[in-house]
Amino acid sequence: MNNFPLLVENLSFRYRDRKGAAIEKISFSAEKGELLLLAGASGCGKTTLVRAINGLIPRSYKGEVGGRVLLGGQDVANLSLAQISQRVGTVLQDPERQILGTKVINEVAFGLENMGLPRAEIIQRAEQALAILKISALRDRETFHLSGGEKQKVALAGVLAMRPSVLLLDEPLASLDPASALETLEMVRHLADEGLTILMVEHRVEDVLKIRPNRVMYMAEGQIRYLGEAAGLGDVVREREVKLPARMIAARAGSQPVTTVKFPAASDSDAQRPPLVRFENVTFGYESAREILHGINLEIRKGDVIAVLGPNGAGKTTFVKHAIGLLKPVSGRVTVNGKDTRQASVAEIASTLGYVFQSPSHMLFAPTVQEELAFGPKNLKHPPQEIEKQVKNALDVVNLKDKEADPPLSLSFGQQKRVSIAAILAMRSKILVMDEPTAGQDYFNYMNFMDAIVQMPGFDAILFITHDVDMAVIYANRVILVADGAVQADGRPEAVLKDFERLRACRVVPTSLLELNLEKLPETGQFLRAESLGSVL
Repeated sequence: MNNFPLLVENLSFRYRDRKGAAIEKISFSAEKGELLLLAGASGCGKTTLVRAINGLIPRSYKGEVGGRVLLGGQDVANLSLAQISQRVGTVLQDPERQILGTKVINEVAFGLENMGLPRAEIIQRAEQALAILKISALRDRETFHLSGGEKQKVALAGVLAMRPSVLLLDEPLASLDPASALETLEMVRHLADEGLTILMVEHRVEDVLKIRPNRVMYMAEGQIRYLGEAAGLGDVVREREVKLPARMIAARAGSQPVTTVKFPAASDSDAQRPPLVRFENVTFGYESAREILHGINLEIRKGDVIAVLGPNGAGKTTFVKHAIGLLKPVSGRVTVNGKDTRQASVAEIASTLGYVFQSPSHMLFAPTVQEELAFGPKNLKHPPQEIEKQVKNALDVVNLKDKEADPPLSLSFGQQKRVSIAAILAMRSKILVMDEPTAGQDYFNYMNFMDAIVQMPGFDAILFITHDVDMAVIYANRVILVADGAVQADGRPEAVLKDFERLRACRVVPTSLLELNLEKLPETGQFLRAESLGSVL
């Protein structure tokens, strides 16, 4: 009998409602204390592998299974879900699907209560897990009012409290601000060093490489294409498949011609027009005693491509929800095309401003992707022939044209996110607002759809909330830095992003691409993507 905490032998799986296999003939083992990074394109089978290890396949996800998964020598097929959950802890891509408790402390204690532990031990373990993740201050907060990143940390705390022997992390950094991501990674490395076996699925490969994973597994089309030391990863992946450090990408690209993707510039006459959106001394709080936004004053004008950066819980999403009328200011006012959002319905605003939610599960409901994308244009009374064309174009932009007939909620988290983006693209709103558009996305897909979006005719302005500093470097012509519910900086990326002290105070961590661009700025005169920096190395 083997002593591996995790052993996967010749594992294959095909979902009942799909034609091809999601994973095929997967075999590997993971040792006690090993940190194994799993990388690959969105939809390549990473999440399916996680579901097979934690027992959700075939219990919750039906289909054809081949091969087996052993936990400490025992086949998961012979264990109940309750038994598996005590050995394997899982943190999902979308924390909305994992959080059940109304209060943070209740959520973290939930699994322990199901294990039937004594009350004193439950409280001690829950408090310890919150302390490890440095979120003790959230203890008595309502989970509904947490930011996406805060929910991610709470979900992880609930799993850690159960003290599993194998930890599965499915995109644990997707909703975290850069500083929180680094803290989480350091904590993950520490847990592995303490003897926990960890399988981490992550698109932010460059960040994970900083904590020296023991091995890297690279998957493509449901199969393992590489399994070995991190140093060998750059030799087997093609450009844009996995995001590698900027200098490595630039060196591989060599002296390629400089490529920049430009959003149509605003004309002089546009500058004389009223702003598209205006915030006038806006304050807001979900609870009367706790103010989230403090005196926000800013304008969004035609030609703006705005990146909103800042820590989890800073008020970024709250700020944006005011622009689309989902929230109304406690004091001050927000106007869209000169009209106060208090006097406009959300449906009226939607014809001007399209919003992609942070969590796709908050948006998706239709039985097929085609119907999901057609829903908005139909409600906006677009002509039927135009709707068909708009849906097709949107699917092309997000690289999902083969998923038209699939149920949106059966897709991977990354694919669901792209469906939610496509649904807004199909509406042809004048202002596009995206909350964490790269969450759950592989490098290839997010670069491709962002390239397409910023060149699409019809948008007057684009705003995206992101924890990906490189998105701001490559695509934004304006960066707004939000922290503690207030605007800390607002200006050209070259000006805002050069102040590393202020960035770190706002929990924004400079990336290798930002550092290389600032170093080469005297030669280039502009921020460039990594592939275009090879000519000035």
